[in-house]
Amino acid sequence: MVARQLFDDWPDRYNCWFETPVGKAVLRYESELVLDLLRPAPGELILDAGSGTGLFTREFLRRGAKVAGIDISFAMLRRAQECAASYPHRWAAADMACLPFADGTLDKTVSIAALEFIADARRAVAELFRVTRRGGIVVVATLNSLSPWADRRLADARRDPESIFRRVVFRSPAQLLEAAPVAGIVRTAIHFGKEDNPGEFARIERERRGRDTGAFVAARWEKS
Repeated sequence: MVARQLFDDWPDRYNCWFETPVGKAVLRYESELVLDLLRPAPGELILDAGSGTGLFTREFLRRGAKVAGIDISFAMLRRAQECAASYPHRWAAADMACLPFADGTLDKTVSIAALEFIADARRAVAELFRVTRRGGIVVVATLNSLSPWADRRLADARRDPESIFRRVVFRSPAQLLEAAPVAGIVRTAIHFGKEDNPGEFARIERERRGRDTGAFVAARWEKS
């Protein structure tokens, strides 16, 4: 209930932030990383766990995948349905730590910016593996504890008792990889800061690609 209440007031603020210059750049580079790791293809059955307002879900749908989106917040799900109304899709209110799917029924599973609100990362990732078929792909992206963004957000949270980042668990690339039962690969994105010139974002991302300090960390595993 706490998590649901936490996000029920968020749809407008969440989407509006991604319309700002920094937000647009963040969405671009995060999407590029997730799409490169997930490689959604026409006809694939994909679960987007913690789908939020559907910003990433739409990218999977545009590539012809059959997507089911789940989120704990009804308000987020309503906004996602509105944003993806022109695509065939399924939405359900559910907790990603207890997914309403049978074992091995999905080609790929993905979770973006949800794991940071879950204390038991291993349990949540295990659920994604459970519902993914053998040979399928699991991708999880979260907030990186090694990033300057994390330092700033934690400092802000100490000053603001209402900050959402008081509830966040930041994880390093190594900690994210350790959440899964098999070996995987990990990459980061968002190496620029809010204070940087937007005209320099592309150069900064290009020059710092491969570092482990991007604000957004994503891992990919193949289920054996």
